[in-house]
This record gives sequence, C-alpha cells and structure tokens, in this order.
Amino acid sequence: MIFSRNRGSGRHAKDDTRPSGTRRLEEELGLVDDEPEEAVAPKADRPEGPYDITEAPAGIPQLDLGALKVPAVDDVEVRVQADNEGKIQQIVLVHNDSALQLGVFAAPRSEGIWDEVRGEIRKQLFTDGVAAEDAEGEWGVELRARVRTPDGLTDIRFVGIDGPRWLVRAVFQGPAAVDPSVAPQLLQCLRNLVVDRGHEAMPVREPLPLHLPKEVAEATAAEGQSEAPVTDAADGANGAGGAERRKPSPRPRRK
Repeated sequence: MIFSRNRGSGRHAKDDTRPSGTRRLEEELGLVDDEPEEAVAPKADRPEGPYDITEAPAGIPQLDLGALKVPAVDDVEVRVQADNEGKIQQIVLVHNDSALQLGVFAAPRSEGIWDEVRGEIRKQLFTDGVAAEDAEGEWGVELRARVRTPDGLTDIRFVGIDGPRWLVRAVFQGPAAVDPSVAPQLLQCLRNLVVDRGHEAMPVREPLPLHLPKEVAEATAAEGQSEAPVTDAADGANGAGGAERRKPSPRPRRK
C-alpha cells in the first residue's frame, strides 16, 4: 500500500546506447539502474549503519536473510514470516516488550526517497484517523504516532535510512518507540544491519528479495509452518513477524 510501484523520474539519457524501445520499457517499469555510478549516495550521509554490503565492517556475526544481513545480538529474538518456498514477507526483531520491524526497498542512485515515503505514511495514518508528527532522530527525520490495537494503545516510530540504491524502513513498536534507550539491543541491530542490494535493475520501491537460510527453510517447509522463529540472533548466527500495529507476541517455547 505505502510502497506501491510507481514510474521512475529524473532518468539520465546521456550517453545511453541501448535501443530506444528498451529504454522506454524500463522507464515505464520505473527501473533504477540506468543512472551513473558517480551518483551513488555517499556513506557520509549516514551516521553509522545500516551498511551497504560494499562498506560493511568484517567480523560481525549475522543471520543471512538475502538482501538483509541481520546482526546477531544477545537477547534479541529474530522472527520471520515466510511462504512455503522460504520467501520472507516480514522480519521483526523482539527485545522484551519492544519490537523492530525491518523492510528494505529499491531506490534510485541519485536521490533518497525517505522524505517522500514518510509523507505517504503520514497521509495513510491520517486516513486511518491517526495523528503523526515528525521528530528528529539518530538517522534524521522520523515519524511518530500512537495507534490503537486489540491490546490497547501502542506507540510506533518510523525510521528511514537512504543508502546507495536502497531504503531501509525500520518501525519501532512499544517502549522503544518513545525512548530508544530502553532497548539499546534493537538500536545495535539497526546500526549494524547490512544491505545486499544486488546489481539487477528493479522498480523503485520494490521490496528487495528476502529468504530464509536454506536449513531453516527446509525445516519450516517440512513442518508446514508459515512463521519461523529463528531463535535468538546469537544462537542462530551465520544461519522475524507481526504487523506494524501489533504488539510483539509472547516468546515461543523451544522444543
């Protein structure tokens, strides 16, 4: 809904040797890879992570979920919701009563899209009868709101981080949406998140492909599950669900 496909803008036609029909088709699809390499957003625009795969520091234990590499942090549970083929629809990190939902999307080389996306989120919240306000945060301007859930009122905080050809959208829920210091482990996960954008052309705002680690996907398919707790991140290193308005569910028992 918020991240629907749209036609790309601001394309660079200079020195393009592709057939005109091919270029028109790509523009209709909103493909983003026809911009020059020198237009890539510099790392200096982001205070720490999330990191692009080309700039990520070495030695951080991670859960490899395809386009996102989630750092392994003690006391953080990674929950995912995936289909029978292991394709992930949702990733949520949980620490005590707080949660962090992660999404990653294709973006143009030459400009970030968080300002535009944030405006669309605010508009959708307003349509749903929810007031939201901008606030300055660690990664720039955030969007904060309080929504009603079956369990009562819940605070949410939308954070957007523009990287080279990608956007990470992070949604904090619960106490961490009001006071980030109550869940430093979730902040650590976001700061050390790694994005592997890949090189293929994709429509702007298209979700980047996420998938379960092979061994987890096989076990999940065998048990006929659609939601797969990947255990604590520290337990499953080198191996996340819930809607934005839902409080994190109780920790599942381990068999």
